Amino acid sequence: MTTPLVSPWWLSENLAEVRILDARFKLSDPELGLRAYRAGHIPGALFVDLERDLSAPVRADRVGGRHPLPSTEVLARVFSRLGVSNSDHVIAYDDPSEGQGFYAPHLWWLLRYLGHDRVSVLDGGLPAWIASGGALSTDTPAPSPTEFAVHPRPGMLASVEEVASRAAGTILIDSRAPDRFRGETEPVDWKGGHIPGAINLPWSGGIESGQWKPATDQRQRLAEVSAAPDAIVYCGSGVSACGNLLAMEIAGVKHVRLYVGSWSDWISDPDRPIATGG
Repeated sequence: MTTPLVSPWWLSENLAEVRILDARFKLSDPELGLRAYRAGHIPGALFVDLERDLSAPVRADRVGGRHPLPSTEVLARVFSRLGVSNSDHVIAYDDPSEGQGFYAPHLWWLLRYLGHDRVSVLDGGLPAWIASGGALSTDTPAPSPTEFAVHPRPGMLASVEEVASRAAGTILIDSRAPDRFRGETEPVDWKGGHIPGAINLPWSGGIESGQWKPATDQRQRLAEVSAAPDAIVYCGSGVSACGNLLAMEIAGVKHVRLYVGSWSDWISDPDRPIATGG
């Protein structure tokens, strides 16, 4: 059984048996991830870019949000180019110390959505790898292309219509920072606030000092979600919410869907209601 997390020590012992993907990125500096990769990465790792590889083009009318989900055909080509086969155990990592702790979980979620369960996140990311004595490389591997077959799971998604007409008892979780949820500040999107009826559960609550909290702590934090018959999670553009989805996987919470377009898609229609405050 593939676990959602692996330690740097486990990775060191299994380095030759896995496919490693570097998911570092920063919204305020979209080229940071590639620069960081070229400066030093885990040996054998390949870089995958959030916006070039894992997002569809942003539409002029903002429908779909800031990081629209590409078609499964496009994603199949991306992972085939990266040399990922359906038998590979993929390890995704980022750099939590740079505020990037949700990019590896996003890649983890995306592969699972495509039907690939053999994927784990490196707990602690690159800093934990370095702290464990792991070496860095500046070599860029040349993978042999594969035919990565996708088996999408649409049940992992929630559409904007399903969010708007969700059944009573469905818990809607906003994964952003509290000030953005309340609408006090909005550094990324053109309108602040949250979807009416949502609760605020910042993704960052699932991580401490760069490490993902253990299952017992996650279950305590996610008790309200566990008790709900259905749950939908969102953030600004469907990326940081995956930090909450990873935490839920650690806690054993299964009945959760992702609203991929998230807040940036919700506000693409000026007639949709918004809420502010706590």
